[in-house]
Amino acid sequence: MIALSLAEIAEIVGGQPHDIPDPSVQVSGPVVIDSRQVAAGSLFVAFAGENVDGHDYAQRAFEAGAVAVLAARPVGVPAIVVDDVQAALGALARDVVDRLGTEVVALTGSSGKTSTKDLIAQVLQRHAPTVFTPGSLNNEIGLPLTALTATAETRHLVLEMGARGVGHIRYLTGLTPPTIGLVLNVGSAHIGEFGGKEQIALAKGELVESLPESGCAVLNADDPLVRAMASRTKAPVLLFGEAADADVRAENVRLTAAGQPSFSLHTPSGCGDVTLRLYGEHHVSNALAAAAVAHELGMSADEIARALSEAGSLSRWRMEVTERPDGVTVVNDAYNANPESMRAALRALVAMGQASRARGGRTWAVLGPMAELGDDALAEHDAVGRLAVRLNVSKLVAVGGREASWLQLGAYNEGSWGEESVHVSDAQAAVDLLRSELRPGDVVLVKASRSIGLERVALALLEGAAEGEVAAR
Repeated sequence: MIALSLAEIAEIVGGQPHDIPDPSVQVSGPVVIDSRQVAAGSLFVAFAGENVDGHDYAQRAFEAGAVAVLAARPVGVPAIVVDDVQAALGALARDVVDRLGTEVVALTGSSGKTSTKDLIAQVLQRHAPTVFTPGSLNNEIGLPLTALTATAETRHLVLEMGARGVGHIRYLTGLTPPTIGLVLNVGSAHIGEFGGKEQIALAKGELVESLPESGCAVLNADDPLVRAMASRTKAPVLLFGEAADADVRAENVRLTAAGQPSFSLHTPSGCGDVTLRLYGEHHVSNALAAAAVAHELGMSADEIARALSEAGSLSRWRMEVTERPDGVTVVNDAYNANPESMRAALRALVAMGQASRARGGRTWAVLGPMAELGDDALAEHDAVGRLAVRLNVSKLVAVGGREASWLQLGAYNEGSWGEESVHVSDAQAAVDLLRSELRPGDVVLVKASRSIGLERVALALLEGAAEGEVAAR
């Protein structure tokens, strides 16, 4: 964070100094909410959660080097006391962003946010110093914490924005007003909470409504609900996608033998050839979104194409591909799941398994429940099971409770799969089954909503490999 005195911070957040002998002392280190992350010069923000109260760690944070604590009550060490810690953190982020004048790129969508954010960051880092959201810290706490890591040298601030209801993105854009707003898609993620795709579109479109006339709305030309958001902004619109009228588009899309997308990138400033290091055709849309942002910020088509071709995955458990010494390939995509990402992952699995099939290898889809689908849960799980059959996935292992059994039911209803589809109770049962059945050349996809913890299956399948023996691709 840029250096600010405790007196300045107190004024910004409307707080009262307590036990601060010298208000001119500056916060020169990171702003953190975990006392274990405190460094010299930090500001420790004390949140009172359901299970842990950060105020109880104020003394520890101070002893570790924190200059002061942002708190809801006096804590016995230097503190700025406020009525609402979350609001104060947001106010501090807004003030810092305003002072810096950094180009703020904000993105949202039902799926692909984190992968796209990682691509944007890697491309823009070639252009100028860039700060971006780590992992999926895209809410009212994670977003301001990310913004506060920006410094005077930061040219681009790339922020992922999540929402679980109407008004959430409007709140986030108030903390860090974007100059470029990117909407990826409107899908089924959290549809049970929103109540329908129209409500999801209403919420996601709050991003483009926040843009100034001098900004830019980057919209998915291939998604009708996103394309329609052009009417909700005064900013110029830049379309990306495979549609013929997209400003930034892909042509000649194909997959390599390993399942990595390759395409010709077309932008208003020129063309370039791209072969991604990521897996699955769905990443073409993510890459085009990143390319559109980079184009808007002045990068040439050649620069963008080279950067995209060299970019990788920065966030764990998202199509994380690892080949074991025995030739079994494990695809850990267990961070989260919704109907759209499930379908994309299954198609990627089949593409990756094409070469192994010729050698007798099989494709395994180890799938768990998708959360927050409301009344659509049965139909969506059934549809994923049916798709696995239509794509000719060799084996389906449905893991977990009732929703997982719907996956298996969908597979049975689609065709006579018989023993090729199985339902197991939990992650350990899936591990036991796979360990007994896998053979060299098999490709295993592991995917579910993160609440079930299905990443344990992928990690267990890789346990015991000696360092250097397992080749991550």
